[in-house]
Amino acid sequence: METTVETTDPHTVKLTIEVPEEEFGKDLDRTYRTIANQIKIPGFRKGKVPKQIIDTQIGKDAILEEFVNSSVPTYFRKAVAEEDLAPITDPDIDVQQLEPGKPFVFSATVEVRPRLSFEGSDYTGISVTKPSVEVSEQEIDDWLERLRERFSELEPVGRPVQQGDFVTVDLTVTKGGEKVEQASHEDYLYFVGSGEVGEKLDVELVGAKPGAILKVSDALPERFGEELGGAAVEISVLVKDVKARKLPEVDDDFAKTASEFDTIQQLRDDLRERLTEVKEREADAALRDLVLQAMIDKVDVDLPESLIEEETDHRIRHARDQAERMGVGLEKMLELQGWDEARLRADSREHAIRAIKSDLVLEGVARNASLEVTAEEIGAEIAVLAQAYDREPKAVAKDLERTGQVVTLAGDIIRTKALDLLVERADVERALPEHAPEEASP
Repeated sequence: METTVETTDPHTVKLTIEVPEEEFGKDLDRTYRTIANQIKIPGFRKGKVPKQIIDTQIGKDAILEEFVNSSVPTYFRKAVAEEDLAPITDPDIDVQQLEPGKPFVFSATVEVRPRLSFEGSDYTGISVTKPSVEVSEQEIDDWLERLRERFSELEPVGRPVQQGDFVTVDLTVTKGGEKVEQASHEDYLYFVGSGEVGEKLDVELVGAKPGAILKVSDALPERFGEELGGAAVEISVLVKDVKARKLPEVDDDFAKTASEFDTIQQLRDDLRERLTEVKEREADAALRDLVLQAMIDKVDVDLPESLIEEETDHRIRHARDQAERMGVGLEKMLELQGWDEARLRADSREHAIRAIKSDLVLEGVARNASLEVTAEEIGAEIAVLAQAYDREPKAVAKDLERTGQVVTLAGDIIRTKALDLLVERADVERALPEHAPEEASP
């Protein structure tokens, strides 16, 4: 099969594909056999009807049309694979020669994904600054404060309610005069500031004393689901008692209670080590983003609008699915964020453009560096997927093959290896800690 490629527009190519007479003949025969198995002609066994009879009964033009419909997609896929093209739309097919005994010739005009070409020097020595991983004393103090809150005790206080207190209440929520069981509780320990049934109750509770009866009107938070989330309700509360957190002192006794260590210094050292590990992982991830963004900033590529729109629509569909899984519609979720659909589309479009450019950059690097994916690497990724979904690797591999997603998986692996290479060749400078003292001027 011979293919010539002509660029007709910035993102559109015309492939002229010539299928040799021998290959064309075999595929045309296959079409005849398929039709012979589908029709019944008196005097002939099923599947044994001669071509001439089929032509007479069905019509030769109909036979050739069936051949084009069944065989052209295969020829087209083979041609774009041989030419290393990535179509982003369905092709416009034009049959130029379709005569038995001659080569089959047709053209396919299609919009294709852009390609970037690089030399090794283009992605070597990218200058970036890796975030600092040094842990400050304040960060350790913040974690110790969280530990203190976790090991705090509640004790009664003889004062009005303050923000951050815990109050025992009888809580009754009604909607249209009917009690909302999901939000109503007796002898309920309520954290002031949680906004559990709306923010207005927290405001009214501050300053209240035991025995106080409070009534407020509010809307239930979205966590109550699609039916009740955002619903107007009446809230009645009887305050029974007030408790405050009693935080433990940060000393060796606290270290023994809150950890496996005997001294507070040992606990601080352990926190520093753990926080450093976390910041190292975060810094590594940030470094990869920085290197990729720096590479994206170096290239100037015109993207097909259809490609941008497809990726944008995909992201909006994902947002809609995510909102539905949370029990709220997309419109409601956007309202809670102070967004509208126009802003969502603009934001999705911006991220779509960056994602497409990222893929194009990494694919270009992979081509120049001749990066490949091995069967072992694909197998390893399939094993990870299988473990995540608690399935057998063979079953996952079969599904990926059936749906064609194994190609997507291979592409992900290639792009990851290309980004690894970018980071490996980058000129990386480590940032100074924010609290590091500046050097004195000479």
